[in-house]
Amino acid sequence: MKQNDRMPPIEEIAEKAYGASSNIASAGSETKLNILRTLKGLLIKHKKLIEAENYKDVENAKSAGLSKPMTDRLFISEKTFDSMIDSIEDVMKIKDPVGEIENITTRPNGLMVGRMRIPLGVIGIIYESRPNVTIDASILCLLSGNAVILRGGSEAINSNKILASIVSESLEINGLPPEAVSMVPYTDRSAIKELISQKKYIDLIIPRGGEGLISFVTENSKIPVIKHDKGVCHIYVDKYADVSESIGVIINSKAQRPSVCNALETLLVHSEILDKFMPLMLGELKKNNVETRVDGEILHIFKDKFNFITPAADADWDTEYLNLTLSVKAVKNMDEAIKHIKLHGSNHTESIMTENYSRALEFIKKVNSSCVLVNASTRFNDGFELGLGAEIGISTSKIHAFGPMGARELTTTKFIVLGNYQKRL
Repeated sequence: MKQNDRMPPIEEIAEKAYGASSNIASAGSETKLNILRTLKGLLIKHKKLIEAENYKDVENAKSAGLSKPMTDRLFISEKTFDSMIDSIEDVMKIKDPVGEIENITTRPNGLMVGRMRIPLGVIGIIYESRPNVTIDASILCLLSGNAVILRGGSEAINSNKILASIVSESLEINGLPPEAVSMVPYTDRSAIKELISQKKYIDLIIPRGGEGLISFVTENSKIPVIKHDKGVCHIYVDKYADVSESIGVIINSKAQRPSVCNALETLLVHSEILDKFMPLMLGELKKNNVETRVDGEILHIFKDKFNFITPAADADWDTEYLNLTLSVKAVKNMDEAIKHIKLHGSNHTESIMTENYSRALEFIKKVNSSCVLVNASTRFNDGFELGLGAEIGISTSKIHAFGPMGARELTTTKFIVLGNYQKRL
């Protein structure tokens, strides 16, 4: 497996991606499936080489003193490698959205008007840590007919370069320009700024990562940005909730995988059920090693019996912990819960626990996050879980896509008009 040792300027990378975009946009479904099949085979064939490049990143991370969680995210384990293969297989099952014609109507003058789904063009994806994003982003962009320029984190540069080069090889084998998937080889922050300035060649920027990265890209980009921002996710426990069932959902939302963006960060509880709900809830949180920070009302009632709870600071309500920490607040009613979510949420994921259908419907209508659930874990706001097959990330922007972005969300539509020699009067 050979990689291109030359380090081209970012403008050249962008220009070549732009040139390749028309080829991938016009590729048929069978060609794109062949690319994915080839990619799967090449990943398996070059597994040892991938592991060798990944080993360099992991060792460099250890030498640089990166935290164990960050180093773990860099490591391409057997499970991670298998997940990349699984992602390819899942995407191969997704219907190709490109060329699909929607909503055809016939006008009074006989014109047939519809919308055809088309690729966005060239997408720049800026991300951190996990090398498997290189594969996930590439295959979704390819299925949706887009060229993609990848800029991964400096800590994963060797892993990302080898993975991107394998994707490019799969394109070339199938007669398409390898530049349809390219990797920015530069690790300094200035490379990001230059990438997000290439408005002549790039149609969309998608940043995935921490608050610092998202803010930097949003504030400096000359290209439209779809933010995949932090997840300050909430569950509201209504006074009509099934207490025991709700506790299980809350523990799953918080503790099943606390380091991801759809994990629960703030729990809101109707004040009328504090006495019957909180003792059971606090016991389960303790059992699952969750550090619990509570508002003054809950602290006053339960501090003597549950000495492990601590007072929440104002900053807690806006914090994405990404660990086993949870803030808990009592609210007088659902309106207060919704007001809190609007003030402190990040438009990511919210859920209500209730047996009252009309209150559930009201919550769904009034809460405008990317995914609103009823009696279900926040962890379900995920492309695979919601039937998209895979996702590029979870958009917290309302334009152009909102929520998990699969292949369909990486396309747009153009109007098509079928006539019979009509002339406008």
